[in-house]
Amino acid sequence: MDDIYQTIAAECTGIFKDKGSKFLAFAYPVKSEAEIKEMLSRLRKEHHSARHHCYAWRMGTETIQFRSNDDGEPPSTAGKPILGQLLSSNITNTLIVVVRYFGGTLLGVSGLINAYRNAAADALANAVIVQKTIEKNCLLHFSYNEMSDVMNLIKQEDLTVINTRFEEKCELTFSVRKNDLLRITENFSKIYGVKISAAV
Repeated sequence: MDDIYQTIAAECTGIFKDKGSKFLAFAYPVKSEAEIKEMLSRLRKEHHSARHHCYAWRMGTETIQFRSNDDGEPPSTAGKPILGQLLSSNITNTLIVVVRYFGGTLLGVSGLINAYRNAAADALANAVIVQKTIEKNCLLHFSYNEMSDVMNLIKQEDLTVINTRFEEKCELTFSVRKNDLLRITENFSKIYGVKISAAV
């Protein structure tokens, strides 16, 4: 199904230890970069004595954005291994931050890659991964004459109403599963006097 994506249901944690260093992993479901900045800021305050706060995230459903950050660790030893776990689990709308408390012994490049990968993997092993459908929002314009036909179709198709404005002219915003969009749009277009468009 091309309108299904996977994400995590709730915040979860993981841990990996090597030669005295502790790697604490925190995974969060996220929907915006503002939310990501907030989570990072909160973790930096909570773990202000940690040496590094490395992270990776993936966001979006049809067009996926992603980013990784080594936060002072050697290039590609932290952010990329964390991102790799998001990719191998095929999840999006998720941020993983791995906080490192240095134990006094250097781990080397391969040791770091292994540690960040395992910490992220442990967090995801503790996560509940859920499937969600890609939803599209549509805006209807109609008059009171078409009200009952519109509301009947919304009830019949079990559509989620997001917003309504019933004044001289009526407006209604609803969400529909991506794979049902064409069929639903055609059904509303058959009601004389109803105009349908993508909601901005």
